[in-house]
Amino acid sequence: MHIVLHQPEIPANTGNIGRTCAATGTSLHLIEPLGFRLNEKEIKRAGMDYWQQLDVTRYLNFEEFKNTHPGAKIWMATTKAKRIYTEAAFGPDDFLMFGKESAGIPEEILVQYQETAIRIPMLPSIRSLNLSNSVAIVLYEALRQNGFPEMQLEGSLHRLQWEES
Repeated sequence: MHIVLHQPEIPANTGNIGRTCAATGTSLHLIEPLGFRLNEKEIKRAGMDYWQQLDVTRYLNFEEFKNTHPGAKIWMATTKAKRIYTEAAFGPDDFLMFGKESAGIPEEILVQYQETAIRIPMLPSIRSLNLSNSVAIVLYEALRQNGFPEMQLEGSLHRLQWEES
């Protein structure tokens, strides 16, 4: 599974997302420009000591990302989508893309991906959820649909050891 952040602006959000990716074995893809430097202490504080365990790739722009991953299935998370994220059938190698905090994914990109645009339901009076929360919600649904690969055995061992104590 892959998380793609298109021009993220807030280092704490990217740090939190990085920690979620590290915890789930998910790759993180960052499309520039970023609203911060990756060595900022806010990103490290939010990601804590997990940042070294993270598979992170940076791209100069969306075109470079697409050229690097031809044929990739990309789900676009946007408040403008008709389809709810739980209606999507996620594959184990799919990319889940999220836009920058202030504006989301640009319209010129979204029009090319209307079939794979998804949204998280919320009350109409709310503009959007926090980016790191949105990533966690959609990612865990995608992982659930794929049987939580590589996470089941680890959790079972921890439960067994706890129950024996």
